[in-house]
Amino acid sequence: MGTAQQESIRIAVMGAGAVGCYFGGMLARAGHDVTLIGRPSHVDAVQRDGLWLDTQTFSERIKLQASVDAAAVAGTQLLLFCVKSTATINAANQIAPYLRKDAVVLSLQNGVDNATTLQSVLSQEIIPAVVYVATEMAGPGHVRHNGRGELVIGDAAASAGIAALLGAAGIPVEVSANVTGALWAKLIVNCAYNALSAITQTPYGRLVQGEGVGQLMRTLVKECLTVASAAGVRVPGDSFEDVARIARTMADQYSSTAQDLKRGKPSEIDHLNGYVVRQARALGIEVPANQTLHTLVKLLESRN
Repeated sequence: MGTAQQESIRIAVMGAGAVGCYFGGMLARAGHDVTLIGRPSHVDAVQRDGLWLDTQTFSERIKLQASVDAAAVAGTQLLLFCVKSTATINAANQIAPYLRKDAVVLSLQNGVDNATTLQSVLSQEIIPAVVYVATEMAGPGHVRHNGRGELVIGDAAASAGIAALLGAAGIPVEVSANVTGALWAKLIVNCAYNALSAITQTPYGRLVQGEGVGQLMRTLVKECLTVASAAGVRVPGDSFEDVARIARTMADQYSSTAQDLKRGKPSEIDHLNGYVVRQARALGIEVPANQTLHTLVKLLESRN
């Protein structure tokens, strides 16, 4: 997909929430032909006023295309697939008739199994990505960036070109031969923060100051690492330090699960702590901390 000297290409974002709008906005700002596909309220605002990209270093309105129709992926060379894990199959089926055969699909989703799920529906090359960015939708067509913004992507034929393209747009990218391990590393961070932030409706920096929270997070990490090891996954880096770092680098961020519960929407908890619980059960491992948080979030969801 080219070198660092990038020509403009056609890019679509399927699931233009906070993550999709941030990365789509950065690519449009770099001169690419970007179409956001999302909810009517956001699409209407973007069509009328452009995307308000409100970052830590600049605040601009970016002109790009937006649609509520999955058919808008037609002609796309690179698709950023950013829907919730719970909607992966449905969204993949929506775009399948329109996506060109040589398009590359980058899965920018929480959880570790979305690329495999996507590949069961789509024939295009699917590259999993690990997303480290703190963003939120501050209003229709208004994405607020609270920190970070880097990706780790799988090592595939198109990966070097994608990394160059994204890097030229101000998005740091690492290509990893152990993307499964990197996905688990992110999953562990999510298992430590998402449910607790959601249950308490508290941002990360304040959350970690709570009595007993540090010990609980260490227990969650230990459980996840035990399951990963039993599943034959090599998790890179130091997961305990990775979890501690998040509170420093994303202090004001509420988890996506917290944002979902606040809006009365279904969360991805089944693909986070719930995924660890299912894997543990299959391996005959007990993960009571993850089980408890999964159960509590499901109870909160049921109120909606």
